[in-house]
Amino acid sequence: MSAAPSAVAESPTRFSHRETIVIIAGLMLGMFLAALDQTIVATALPRMAADLQGVSHLSWVVSAYLLTSTAVTPIYGKLSDLYGRKIMLQIAVSLFVLTSLLCGLADSMVQLILFRALQGLGGGGLLAMAHATIADVISPRERGRYQGYIASVFAAASVVGPVLGGLFVDHLTWRWVFWINLPIGIGALIASQITLKRLAAKRLRHKIDYLGAILIVSAVCCVLLVTTMGGEEVPWDSLTIKLLGLAAVVLFVACIVQERRASEAILPPRLFHNPVFFVANTANLLASICMLGGIVFMPLFLQLAFAMPADASGLMLIPLTGGTVLGAVSSGQLVARIGRYKRFPLIGLATTCLGSLLLSTVTRDTSLALVCVFLAVNGLGIGLIMPALLVAVQNSVDVRDLGSGTASITFFRSMGGSFGVALFGAVLIGRLNGLIPSLPGADVLGSSPGPALLHAGPDAIASVPAALQSSVGTAIAEAFHGVFLLSASLSFVAFLVALFLKELPLRTSTGPSGDAAKVVAAALAD
Repeated sequence: MSAAPSAVAESPTRFSHRETIVIIAGLMLGMFLAALDQTIVATALPRMAADLQGVSHLSWVVSAYLLTSTAVTPIYGKLSDLYGRKIMLQIAVSLFVLTSLLCGLADSMVQLILFRALQGLGGGGLLAMAHATIADVISPRERGRYQGYIASVFAAASVVGPVLGGLFVDHLTWRWVFWINLPIGIGALIASQITLKRLAAKRLRHKIDYLGAILIVSAVCCVLLVTTMGGEEVPWDSLTIKLLGLAAVVLFVACIVQERRASEAILPPRLFHNPVFFVANTANLLASICMLGGIVFMPLFLQLAFAMPADASGLMLIPLTGGTVLGAVSSGQLVARIGRYKRFPLIGLATTCLGSLLLSTVTRDTSLALVCVFLAVNGLGIGLIMPALLVAVQNSVDVRDLGSGTASITFFRSMGGSFGVALFGAVLIGRLNGLIPSLPGADVLGSSPGPALLHAGPDAIASVPAALQSSVGTAIAEAFHGVFLLSASLSFVAFLVALFLKELPLRTSTGPSGDAAKVVAAALAD
C-alpha cells in the first residue's frame, strides 16, 4: 500500500471569462490535432498502400492507432489526477508530434504500422486531457456556454481533413498527412505552456498501479484485435478469435481483481459504484456504436449505392457534422441556463433513432437533398447526447477522480466505435451475401460477394456485369437498411438506459468542495 498523500491538490483556481477563452483556444489546437487525424489519414490510405506496397495490410494503419490510443486513455486520466493535466497534455502532444514525423518518414508498411501504434500512445491522451483540463477551469453549470467552441473543432476537422488529404495526395505527397501535425502540435505545446500557467498543480505522494495499467492495455488490445480481425482477416469462428476472446475475458477478470486491491487504481472501482457514472457510460458506449459506426458506413453507403466518388461522399457528411454542432451548442447553452442535463441525452437518443429509421428508407431513387436532411437529423441527435453525458460524469465524480472520469467517456466512446464498425460490418457483409447470390445470374459473383463489393468502393456497381448492375445496386441499398435499423434499435436501447440517469444539481465551482460536495453526495445516496 502507498503512503497517505502528503498534501492535497491546491484549491481550484478561478479564471475570468477572458482567461477561460484564452485557455480553451489553446486546448482547441490539441483537440483539432486529434480530430484531424481521424479524417485526414483515411483519404490517403490507398496511396500509402500503393507507394509502400502493402495493400494487404492497409486496415492496420488505422487499427494500430486505434488499439494503442484506446488502451492508454484511462491511464492518461489516472496519471493526470496524480501529476496534473498540463504535464500529461504536453506529454501526449509531444509524443503525437514526434511519432507523426516518424510516420511521414516510414519507407515500408511495417514501419508505418509500427509508428502509427506509437502515435496512438500520444493520441490517446489528446482529447481526454483537453476535456479534463476544461473541467478544471469551467464549472459543470457553466461548461455548456463554451460547448460551441469545442464542437466547432470537430466540425472543422471533418470538413478540412478530407480536403487537405486529397490536396496532399494529388499535389504533394501522402507524407504531408502526418507532417501537417508538426506545426499544429508545436503550436499546441506553446499554447499550453502559456495558457495553463495558473492551473493548479498536484502535490501528492502516490504509487502507480503498473500491473493494472498492463492488464487494462492487454485486455483492451485483445478486444480490439477481435473486432478488427474478425470477419476480415480471419473467420469469426476461427481459433485465433476464440483464443483472443478467452484472453480478453481472463485479462479483464484479472484487471478487476487488481483494481480492487490497488491503492491508486487506474480505473477506480468506486467509479462503477457511482450510478451516474455507470448509467452515463453505458449509454455512451451504446450511442458510440451508432455514432461512429454510422459515420464510417455512411460514406461507404453513398459510394456503393450511389456510385459517388470518395471525396464527394466525405463532403456529404457536412450536414451530419453541422447538425452535431447545432445540437452540441444548443444543449450546452440550455444546460447552462436551466442547470439540468438528463433531458438532452434522452431527446438526442430519440432523435438519433428517428434519423436512423429515416436513413433505412433511402433507396437509389432518393434525392441526395433528402439524404442530407436525414443526416442532419442524425447529427442533431448526436450533438445533444455526448456533451450532456460528459457533463453528467464530470459533475458526479470527486475532484480526485476527475481525470479518470473524463477519460472514461473517451475510452468507452472509442470502444463503442470499434464495436460499431465490427458489428455493422458483419451485418452488412451478411446481408450482401444473403441478397446478391439470390439474384438471377448473380452466380458469376460467387457465393460471398460482400467483401469484394465493399473493397471496390465507388466502382462496386461498375465492377459487376452490366445486366446485373441495377439489381445489385438495389440489393446494396437494401443491405444497408439492415445496418440503419440496427443503429435505430441500439439507439432505442440506449434511450431506455438513459431513463435511469440521475439528475444531480450541477456544481457552480470546478471542485466539489464544501456544500456542493455534500449536495452531490446526498443525491447519489438517495
